[in-house]
Amino acid sequence: MYSYRHAFHAGNHADVLKHTMLVAILAHLLQKDTPLTVVDTHAGAGLYRLDSDPAGTSGEAADGILKLQSASAALENIAPATAAYLDLIAQFNKPGQLKVYPGSPFVIHRFLRQGDKLKLFEMHPTDAKALAGNIAQLRAGRQISGARADGFESLKALLPPPSRRALVLIDPSYEIKSDYAKVVAAVQDSLKRFATGVYVIWYPIIPRPEAHELPRRLKSAANSAGKPWLHATLSIGQRPHEPGETPAHGPGLSASGMFVINPPHTIKPAMQEALPQLVEILGRGRGQAYALEAS
Repeated sequence: MYSYRHAFHAGNHADVLKHTMLVAILAHLLQKDTPLTVVDTHAGAGLYRLDSDPAGTSGEAADGILKLQSASAALENIAPATAAYLDLIAQFNKPGQLKVYPGSPFVIHRFLRQGDKLKLFEMHPTDAKALAGNIAQLRAGRQISGARADGFESLKALLPPPSRRALVLIDPSYEIKSDYAKVVAAVQDSLKRFATGVYVIWYPIIPRPEAHELPRRLKSAANSAGKPWLHATLSIGQRPHEPGETPAHGPGLSASGMFVINPPHTIKPAMQEALPQLVEILGRGRGQAYALEAS
């Protein structure tokens, strides 16, 4: 059940999409003085080494953050959302290097102000232990709390937050099929508990009926609650292989999506500018594309 570890996928194209949007959303939400509660239901280890054995084994960052960083230096007009994301990643590394990749907890932490709260949940025993150690290094006190617990269930007790402002990030591994139904159920329940929260859901685009149906079901949940939504997808296409080459881990993930309920009004124009550029830079073969739609 706990075979998935994000260390093998840190900094890949899905992280680029997820964190570019997350940075843009946080930058908007934190313009308001009222404290914000952020919940990450599947936090992972929080911080990753791109020169570690797991990341080196998969090599996925090469088609993600490493490729983006290398290409961005030659761009005259990089999209502001992408530039903000790259600037944040650079804060974790020495100039000219890219060895450390922050997961969502550390991306979020960089935006927190006094009074804001971050609630983290992770079930994988190894990653939960690593997350606890990484959080301790921040010396953030009660501002950040982490627990080895089911994020879907733990979310219920946190809504609505005392400040009546919340951002919830839901990005399970979808390692088991039931995760898709759990995501929809969590969103439906959360909207009943706290209808004005910002809900951000990441999902893989893979040939599985549950993955295909997920954005449709999320649209239905948002529409039933009378809430606006935004849906963005990024496909970098399948990498062409050399004659005789046998991929060690199969073709791998080539596309993913982000679904946002109650999106800030600035996110759609920001991604309209960023997505075409991300496809141009990260695209590697047949099937590269992007899509953006909103209610």
